[in-house]
Amino acid sequence: MIIAPAAVFDPQLDLELKREVAVPPRLVWRAWTEPALLMRWFTPAPWRTTHCEIDLRPGGRFRTVMEGPEGERHDNTGCFLAVEHEKLLVFTDALGPGYRPTGTGFMTASVTLEATAAGTLYTAIALHKDAETRKTHEEMGFHHGWGTALDQLVALARTL
Repeated sequence: MIIAPAAVFDPQLDLELKREVAVPPRLVWRAWTEPALLMRWFTPAPWRTTHCEIDLRPGGRFRTVMEGPEGERHDNTGCFLAVEHEKLLVFTDALGPGYRPTGTGFMTASVTLEATAAGTLYTAIALHKDAETRKTHEEMGFHHGWGTALDQLVALARTL
């Protein structure tokens, strides 16, 4: 079931990572939707994802706990807004499970997977409420971090 379309990129408010990867959408999907797999690639090393909960349905919980090399810890809980098997995931930290407002949301993310002759066209868009939040996310290392995590996802997917 889809309750929201894939995001439309707005360069004033959003950040985008688009890349063709040499693994099929079914393996990228597994890496995104199976907690044990997601924990192996989701954060760029030396960070680690130490906990993951996925209730893969609109309104379902999406929770990750990320830990840094110096003891930093980020516990993020949100919910899925849209799920289309092997094609689309939309999730946010602005809403918790059951669409309950969190009051602390930072972004909404859309991940689309399109089959190509070489594998998958992977598009991740991070939507922000304003240009300042977008800039903060970019300065935090969005392109490097999400790019490194995608490299880790691809390396894992090739072993599945």
